[in-house]
This record gives sequence, C-alpha cells and structure tokens, in this order.
Amino acid sequence: MKVVAINGSPRKKGNTYHALTLVGEELTTQGISTEIVQIGDKKIQGCLSCNTCAKNKDERCVIDDATNGLIQEMKKADGILLGSPVHYAGVGGTMKSFLDRAFMVAGVNGGLFRHKVGACVTAVRRSGGLPAFKQLNVYLLYSEMVIPASNYWNVIHGNRPGDAVQDEEGKQIMRVLGKNMAWLMKSLAYSKSEILPPEKEKKRYTNFIR
Repeated sequence: MKVVAINGSPRKKGNTYHALTLVGEELTTQGISTEIVQIGDKKIQGCLSCNTCAKNKDERCVIDDATNGLIQEMKKADGILLGSPVHYAGVGGTMKSFLDRAFMVAGVNGGLFRHKVGACVTAVRRSGGLPAFKQLNVYLLYSEMVIPASNYWNVIHGNRPGDAVQDEEGKQIMRVLGKNMAWLMKSLAYSKSEILPPEKEKKRYTNFIR
C-alpha cells in the first residue's frame, strides 16, 4: 500500500515537511510506503471555473501544469495525506489552487478519491492552525474519503524550519495519526472482500435562489 503526501509549503524542508515525515515514519513501520511531493514552490494557477474537466471527463484539468500528474498519482494511491503551512489562518495560496483543481477533477470524473483514506496536517508558528486544518478537511469530506483521527487536532508548531521537531505534543499527534491511518487503511483493505462499499449516488444540486 502507498500514501501520497502533498507538501503545500514553499519551503522544501520546512515544518510542514517535518510533520508529513513524522506521519510517514509511522506508516513505514506498518509496511506502508509514503512519497512526499512538494507543490508549494510550483507555479500552479487557480481554477478558471471553465468546467472543461466536467465536459471532457478525461481526468485532466485544462491548465497543463503539475496538477494533472499529481491527480493520477493520488488516484493510484491507497491513501492521501495533505500538509500545508498556515498563511493568515488559512491554507497556503499555491496549495489552495492545487486542491481546488485536483479535487474538482476527481469529483467530476466519478469520484477518483472516493473511499480512499485521507488525512491532513498543518504547521504554524503560533495560531491559525486549526482554521487551516478545517479548511483542508473540507476537501476530504466532500470527496467521501475516510478520515482517521489522532489524539488532538493535527497541528504542529514551529517558527524556523525544523522547529516543529521540538514540539513534543505535536510530534505525538503526528505519530498517533500515522498509526491510526495505517490501521484504517489495512482494515479497509481486509474488509473489501467481505463488505461491499455503498453504491455511489448521483450528485443532486439545489440552488437556493431560483
């Protein structure tokens, strides 16, 4: 089994990276490989709201950048781990642009991430980590993904790159998340032959202003 971890930080070895690494180390001990892919330093444009992905249904965004390749990597993975720094109490801008487009493409192509195990972590200096954490969870919930928990909200603290490894509670949170994520992935894999997943329903849209 494999987890693709998306690093939304512009810093390659910043505190978001260390948070993802801590989770990944626990997954590795359980025989689950983890690949960390950094997108926070890439040029990724925001969604154009053109709906071309919904018309073509070719699992691609009309904007040709790193997003399309990563969509396929996430599709093939058994689990997806999202990590973001906190910018003004929210997800980093490049990460937001990537998530908007990747999850839109996944949704309009039959739910590419549906029933995969998904988790998210944030790294912050002082405050704003929880709003950003909730923002990341929205993508997982909308996609009908299965979300493991930890023993607190998945936020780790640090200012300079590497400071997060001094946050003992934050490190424990990441370790527990990794253990629970591995357990959930294995449980779902074990039950596939015994329990059929619920049938996907066609999405209904209701506009409140008619």
